[in-house]
Amino acid sequence: MTGAQAGILTDRNHTRARIANVSPKQIHELLSDDYIVIVAGFQGQTPEGETTTLGRGGSDLTAVALAGALNADVCQIFTDVDGVFTCDPHIVTDAKKLDALAYDELLEMASAGSKVMQSRAVEFAKKFGIEFEVRSSFKTSTGTIAKEATPSMEDVVIRGISLDRHQAKLTIAGVRDEPGVAGRIFSNVAAAHIIVDMIVQNASIGGTTDISFTIHEDELENARKILMPVVSEVGAKRLNTAGSVAKLSVVGIGMRSHSGVAARMFECLGRGGINIQLVSTSEIKIAVIIDEKDAERAAQLIHAEFGLARLLPTASTPEPRSAS
Repeated sequence: MTGAQAGILTDRNHTRARIANVSPKQIHELLSDDYIVIVAGFQGQTPEGETTTLGRGGSDLTAVALAGALNADVCQIFTDVDGVFTCDPHIVTDAKKLDALAYDELLEMASAGSKVMQSRAVEFAKKFGIEFEVRSSFKTSTGTIAKEATPSMEDVVIRGISLDRHQAKLTIAGVRDEPGVAGRIFSNVAAAHIIVDMIVQNASIGGTTDISFTIHEDELENARKILMPVVSEVGAKRLNTAGSVAKLSVVGIGMRSHSGVAARMFECLGRGGINIQLVSTSEIKIAVIIDEKDAERAAQLIHAEFGLARLLPTASTPEPRSAS
């Protein structure tokens, strides 16, 4: 079946459509007649009958959405990796596969640069409480299960590290600290469909402040063209831009109940001579912007600092079975 035949209804945002509704009537009918149903991922249909695509990783979203609509017993995402690791094994050779992690952790890791799952698929799974497993297409061993957080999950402070390369940093210096100015700046960026990641604003000094934010490096020239006239309009002093930076994020719901993670992370990077350009935090994530040339070494240092190679399973995550 195509996505449309499977009843996947989307909005009209072609190439990055969002699922509005799933009506799997035909799938139910075929299953009741003992058919095996294979649905094309990555696609849906607008109310007008136009075919849409769901963006990179859209097959993940298709699988999770159908599992929820069908009230499936199991949702398994078969991919080219064994599961979700504490860090990219190509960067950290002793990275460990995680047996289970919370939706929030995987969502932060996906948005921070981990390519294992599409972030919108994880959002959908969390919203509707759909457990799913990420596992290898080439092995019979179990993968990584994403599910609701359990109290014992907080025993592990840091669950994983993500790297997002090819980022760019923009700083608008000397912005008037007045209501509506930031909105004016970012509405112009949003109108060009440029996705902004981290945003950091300095404390106001003398009625002005600096606003820094990050975007993908491919959008840097476009953003520069858009913002140059805006800088003059809002009375800011200048626009500074820099490419070849990377975002390094540490993620773990254990941060909610453990202190000192940021200090330990910053000290580790300092000992390695790695300069931090921007910092952003959430309840379960600390992200820093660093030079891209330092990215892999920084990930290796942080992975070793928090002992992720020795990460032990918690009571909620049993020992992994070996491949047969």
